Amino acid sequence: MNIPNIVVMGVAGCGKSSLGQALAAALSSDYIEGDSYHPPQNIARMAAGIPLSDADRAGWLQLLADQLANSKARGQHVVLACSALKQRYRDTLRSGDPALLLVHLTGSKSLIASRMAARSAHFMPTSLLDSQFADLQAPLPAVENVITLDISQPLPALLQQVLQHLSQPIN
Repeated sequence: MNIPNIVVMGVAGCGKSSLGQALAAALSSDYIEGDSYHPPQNIARMAAGIPLSDADRAGWLQLLADQLANSKARGQHVVLACSALKQRYRDTLRSGDPALLLVHLTGSKSLIASRMAARSAHFMPTSLLDSQFADLQAPLPAVENVITLDISQPLPALLQQVLQHLSQPIN
């Protein structure tokens, strides 16, 4: 199985961390929690219900791209959980590894809001969900290396779909 660096992406609350951790374990890959690379001022803004601007995200995305590049240079692979909402954000991540596989998690706003409301130890308030959906530019398979998964499915089914995708021969 040829394992690329993988970015599990989508709006807040869609399950990026859960699938990313499960996928990293299944692939014996390193896992990177993108949120842990946010500078304190970004976390404070989000916690206060203030959406991040492109400028707020720029340094954070570059740090993540550097992590992807370092992994590739070492001949290792990582699974990164990162919102990567806009194509230009994904372009920054691909500057670290042009061969990235994106796993785009999608779901209804009501399902995601209910998941966000149920979690207790996260800085991102449900009030920012509308801004997340507004910023989302869904990756297009004709342009980006992406598989899109519906989060209404259970985590084991999502994991299996990614593993099945990875086991297919590259054309």
